[in-house]
Amino acid sequence: MKLGYTIIYVPQVSRTLEFFGKAFGLRTKFLHESGDYGELETGETTLAFASHELGQINFPKGYVAASDSLQPLGFEVALTTDDVTAAYETALSAGASSIKKPESKPWGQTIAYVRCPDGTLVELCTPMG
Repeated sequence: MKLGYTIIYVPQVSRTLEFFGKAFGLRTKFLHESGDYGELETGETTLAFASHELGQINFPKGYVAASDSLQPLGFEVALTTDDVTAAYETALSAGASSIKKPESKPWGQTIAYVRCPDGTLVELCTPMG
């Protein structure tokens, strides 16, 4: 088994792809002509977004939309960077909200948390090891 995709359901896929480009410097790899599905260039594992409309088709009994939740959901997307503080400031200026300012952890890693306008929780962190 190998992790191939992480798909996050969002209100408007194109807007989320644009935000991730501005906030984190990730380029759009693919956007379906329907606008219901898109992917970012993130390396070996694909980070993708799908519309809530597609989510309603896939999950007829419903699901918790991060964009509708007052609190972040119990998962995160972790993006590594050598300069967490600069990445954090860029994300905030692009429209993210602060969850936790950059801080150094006892194991030597620097981390920060932001929440995207679509509700996605993102950890910005230095690489481990």
